[in-house]
Amino acid sequence: MTPYVKGILFVLLAGICWSWLGVIVRLVELANTWQILFYRSIGLVPILIFYLAIKQNKNPFKLLFKFKPSNILGAFSLVTAYLGGIYAYQETTIANAAFLFAAAPLFTAVLAWPILKEPVRKATWLSIFIAIIGISIMVKGGLSVGALNGNIAALLSALGFAGFTISLRWDKESEVLSMVVMAGILAILITGGILLVSKNGFVVPTNDLILSGLIGAFTLGCGMIFYTVGSRFVAAADLALLAMLEVILAPLWGWIFLAELVGSSNLVGGFLVLVSLAFNATTGVRHKPAKVI
Repeated sequence: MTPYVKGILFVLLAGICWSWLGVIVRLVELANTWQILFYRSIGLVPILIFYLAIKQNKNPFKLLFKFKPSNILGAFSLVTAYLGGIYAYQETTIANAAFLFAAAPLFTAVLAWPILKEPVRKATWLSIFIAIIGISIMVKGGLSVGALNGNIAALLSALGFAGFTISLRWDKESEVLSMVVMAGILAILITGGILLVSKNGFVVPTNDLILSGLIGAFTLGCGMIFYTVGSRFVAAADLALLAMLEVILAPLWGWIFLAELVGSSNLVGGFLVLVSLAFNATTGVRHKPAKVI
């Protein structure tokens, strides 16, 4: 098996892990978004620290405390992405949230233009236009069923992931997993502070505690490890295409395990978003990336 094929398999495994997030969040009974994020982060941080320390033979604590602007931007962006993602899955359909999350690469292209001086290809502008149509259809559909807040949260989550990607391009020497750990620690501090002063506090049912920890350790932790390993052998354009597996599987799990049907606006809008991503990725295969300034 060639390194490229191994890379593809690892990225596909990452997509499978991430695709379970919506179903697991829906199985949480009483815990609110802050509580889920708090215990999810507690489940995430140890497994990534263990991987950094054992598998990569690196001092995880030396990697963590690099307070460079790019690392700080990446950590805060990930906290925003995770918070928006959890809330979106609680407030809108799994399909709607997943399809809106998928727009993150296109948001990245737009943000990279003024921040990193990376020119936006004509094909990418066309992809963005198609995606905007698809997003508009999904948001309108969500408005009709009272899920507008969930749709907005999903878009904020996509923007958060775009900010994380920008931070990696800003400083290519940044260690991806160490930045994810930093985001996990930051999420623990922020959500812990909020829960301390809120009436809800830290007490949640055992079922919710286990599920929240599972989100961190399995869906996000293992997914990030698989993705980091696989991304070393797979081209960026191929990564964008392979990442669609998560978007396709998430609604499928919702239908199989929660009997959640996909509405017509979800199907039409989601299809347009996926088409825009596929078009942008395939047209970018032979495109030489711009030099980061």
